Amino acid sequence: MKKPGKKGSKGLDRRTFIRQAGVAAAGMTIVPSTVVSGLGHVMPSDKLNIAGVGVGGMGRSNLRNMNSQNIVALCDVDWKYAAKCFNDYPDAAVYKDYRRMMDDMGDEIDAVVVGTPDHTHYVVTADAMRAGKHVYVQKPLTHSVYESRMLAKLAKETGVATQMGNQGNSGEGIRQVCEWIWNGEIGEVKEVHAWTNRPIWPQGLERPTETPSVPPTLDWDLFIGPAKWRPYHPAYTPWNWRAWWDFGTGALGDMGCHIIDPVFKALNLGQPTAFEGSSSQVNTESAPIAEKVTYYFPERKKMGKVNMPAVEFTWYDGGLLPDRPKGIPEGKILGDGGGGAMFVGSKGTLICSTYARDPYIVGRENDPPKATNELRRVETSHEMDWVRACKEDKSSRTEASSHFGYSAPLNEVVVMGNLAIRLQDLKRKLEWDGANMKITNIADDEEIRVVSSDKFTVVDGDPRFDTQYATINAKQAMEEYIKRPYRKGWNY
Repeated sequence: MKKPGKKGSKGLDRRTFIRQAGVAAAGMTIVPSTVVSGLGHVMPSDKLNIAGVGVGGMGRSNLRNMNSQNIVALCDVDWKYAAKCFNDYPDAAVYKDYRRMMDDMGDEIDAVVVGTPDHTHYVVTADAMRAGKHVYVQKPLTHSVYESRMLAKLAKETGVATQMGNQGNSGEGIRQVCEWIWNGEIGEVKEVHAWTNRPIWPQGLERPTETPSVPPTLDWDLFIGPAKWRPYHPAYTPWNWRAWWDFGTGALGDMGCHIIDPVFKALNLGQPTAFEGSSSQVNTESAPIAEKVTYYFPERKKMGKVNMPAVEFTWYDGGLLPDRPKGIPEGKILGDGGGGAMFVGSKGTLICSTYARDPYIVGRENDPPKATNELRRVETSHEMDWVRACKEDKSSRTEASSHFGYSAPLNEVVVMGNLAIRLQDLKRKLEWDGANMKITNIADDEEIRVVSSDKFTVVDGDPRFDTQYATINAKQAMEEYIKRPYRKGWNY
């Protein structure tokens, strides 16, 4: 450990004593990252030294699934929310600022698990990768298209082992979906639908006007991170940040990386050429309660025995669903209660549940196709598959199943759907230039009107509506949604 009492640390005197006493008694030394096998060296202990950043929610779950390794440091801006995880690993150093953690303990950290809100995924992950640390990042990988593109680039440049936390990607279901489609079991696919029951948290919200005091356990400035400054309110954190455009990516960002995953992989989707969206009321602050986004993908190269013609793919959330296909029994839900995906092929229809689980072909429920075992099976957890990759030499590594070379392009498709929703007032299909990350059919002077406030009251039995709108330059908005400007002090 470094010197006690640095800003962002907690209990370092005690922790330093415990660690030094334990090391002396055992006659051991801490293994620094310079001898990690995944960086081209030999690691005698065969255990990674892992730091967690954002450990109050899914980060805690991820760390639990890799607790056979050395959890050496924990970082969270909200120490009340993170207290349970701190208690899980009493010998780990704790911080509020991940940058301070990296300064203090960089030589002791081999890999970083990122479970922060969406808007800080990129900054934490990029800094860790540039420092030579392997990274596991919760979904969605990033808040924006540009950030995803940059992480894919950094993964190539640094050679660290990477993984996005869409755990269904390591499951058997996605492998069955891919192998059945590639084997021609449902023929050519030109139409796909995917849906989720999310949001299960409040959305369609207006910015709070109250300004309560910040809890003493929360560093609000660090929570805001690269986003635009706003006063603290408990409507933003913990957990509810998903609803707010500045911090989260709505229902699409939350579940799209899980549910679109088998569609993206099985159909080798890549970049769409266009997309369009519609939704319940969308405002300047928060994602809508329900939405529909349609993406248009061009013809792609053949996969296995089947051609990949142009395909129309539609996403639904907030309780919206596609039409029920012919042949599905009355009373049977589509997918599971959380969502699913449906591939409409020239020879049949394939349906799977959330995380690509329990796939079946309509009419062949009792006669499923056999697996071709074309894809590598993951015998451990999604997290431990990444741990395995971290320990392998990068020159001969088998990448984790959802490494950034795969998951960053997937994430681009997911978060670009929010462009369709936020720009829907243009009332057209938006043409997408994937190589240059821009919508090509927006004129420089075009504007969109977006609700900024919507009040409804009843006076003497009569309704009173007061809906206010913000008028925004559409091209400038598009550019900022794709690559948002960072607050001073935060950089790409």
